[in-house]
Amino acid sequence: MPDYKAPVRDIQFVINEVLESEKLYQTLPGLEEATEDLMSAIVEEGARFAESVIAPLNRSGDEEGCTWSEDGVATPAGFKEAYRQYVDNGWPALSADSHYGGQGMPSLLGIVMNEIAGTANWSWVMYPGLSHGAVNTVEAHGDEDQKQKYLTKLISGEWTGTMCLTESQCGSDLGLLRTKAEPQADGSYAITGTKIFISAGEHDMTENIVHIVLARLPDAPEGTKGISLFIVPKFNVNEDGTVGERNAVHCASIEEKMGIHGNATCVLNFDGARGFLIGPPNRGLNAMFTFMNTARIGTATQGLAHAELSFQGALAYAKERLAMRSLTGPKNPDGPADPIIVHPDVRRMLLTQKAFAEGSRAFLYYLAQQGDIVANGNEEQAKAADDLMALLTPIGKAFVTEVGFESANLGLQVFGGHGFIREWGMEQIVRDARIAMLYEGTTGIQALDLVGRKVLGSGGKLLLGFTSVVDEFCAANSGAEYEEFIKPLQAYSKEWLDLSMKLGEAAMENPDNAGAGAVDYLMYSGYVTLAYFWARMAILAQQKIAAADGDVSFYEAKLMTARFYFDRLLPRTESLKTTMLAGADSLMAMPEALFQL
Repeated sequence: MPDYKAPVRDIQFVINEVLESEKLYQTLPGLEEATEDLMSAIVEEGARFAESVIAPLNRSGDEEGCTWSEDGVATPAGFKEAYRQYVDNGWPALSADSHYGGQGMPSLLGIVMNEIAGTANWSWVMYPGLSHGAVNTVEAHGDEDQKQKYLTKLISGEWTGTMCLTESQCGSDLGLLRTKAEPQADGSYAITGTKIFISAGEHDMTENIVHIVLARLPDAPEGTKGISLFIVPKFNVNEDGTVGERNAVHCASIEEKMGIHGNATCVLNFDGARGFLIGPPNRGLNAMFTFMNTARIGTATQGLAHAELSFQGALAYAKERLAMRSLTGPKNPDGPADPIIVHPDVRRMLLTQKAFAEGSRAFLYYLAQQGDIVANGNEEQAKAADDLMALLTPIGKAFVTEVGFESANLGLQVFGGHGFIREWGMEQIVRDARIAMLYEGTTGIQALDLVGRKVLGSGGKLLLGFTSVVDEFCAANSGAEYEEFIKPLQAYSKEWLDLSMKLGEAAMENPDNAGAGAVDYLMYSGYVTLAYFWARMAILAQQKIAAADGDVSFYEAKLMTARFYFDRLLPRTESLKTTMLAGADSLMAMPEALFQL
């Protein structure tokens, strides 16, 4: 497994220089304490914790995995001790509401910590990671009693939380959900049903787990309009907030998975478990989206994490591994061969990883910053930021996990045959990364959401909101010295709108045309979105270089990576333009009977 070194310099570059976070947070009530110095200190301390405590458990956790017994699930050696340190250091409370025990820092810092800890050990970070969505859901939809009873313990990290949606007969189509909720005389509900694929659904790291569960009331209408949301604790909670008797929810088994072996993915049986309605009846899916949107940004961070870790491993290996000579003459004349980093194809792979990791970091931090504006800005600011998040969240979740998996595979490829061997740890990154494109909505589901609800469903309004941001940036940086980035970005911004209209027209002729082009449209959108952030970073780097301000070599590397992105990765959009508009005929023409072995 590569030795993880948190990219503190690049993280601080994005937070402080690209996004000018201190400047923003001084204008948002409640976030004024988030100064550059404080945020940098938090990042540095988080990096030390991740590198020294969590990262050493990554490979051992993968090899040991979780162990199921009738008494519960045991996590790999060292996991619960690391979690105890995590709680003692106050990390779970970092970006939570101070009224309920949080530190009141921006959610941006929560995403940063999620990246740092997740790159060190994604299986481990999923245990506290699922709690953030539970916190947001209870905070947004729970009553005051529920907040005092559950939210405070979730924020402190004393308890963790889960989201329980999936059942064996329904994954993304939650209208098929069967779990039942029967009203009880005391105002609680008896929850009965089975949920599958519940990450961190059972473990030995905390004394209680708060399950956020979707279920149907007896008189509920069919489909998604008849789903309600419930809090179901592993242990019932006494009136004084202490843990009481065991609730009727048990882990029937844990899944044998391709990756993330250190995290328990559980089958949970609810056998008349005591639950409490959160939010209005039959409006549970609306409330659950608070959880799901948080989880989608968190899952996008997984794509970033695996791209970063794979790049770090591949880069170290490429500098040390000797093989063949450079095509332009020996670069290591005193050795038997040159390090493989001199070869163009290895450079192609390394720069692809680097461009995706650093571009995704800027993208996802920007998304997190928009979340802070939604929560703390005035009405006009919050509406604009919420619209941006609505458009960009499905792009972030799907695109960043897709290119994160590509980057993980490229890291393995740099190692050649050694990458396929377990001892190097590169194959674990590939295995761990693969799930990110599946949970919290597959790439296809995110693409349908983007095309159907966010772009066409808003009449293009949400897309115009972001392209106007891009266009304003281009107008503000129209000088000849920036033309290599601004000119193509302007063209792509216009083309994105044109393609959206064409896809919409095709969908009016045949709705399947939208489904047929949706993933290609999303990937196109992702490449253009990342181009905007790379243009921002490149122009900032150019300005720093011209002023000889700071570490010039850092900015030179940033500028060169931006040029690689525009020259070698952004042109992938050319084929995506063709395929997204190819229509559904060749997909749907074949009769079902001809699909045979």
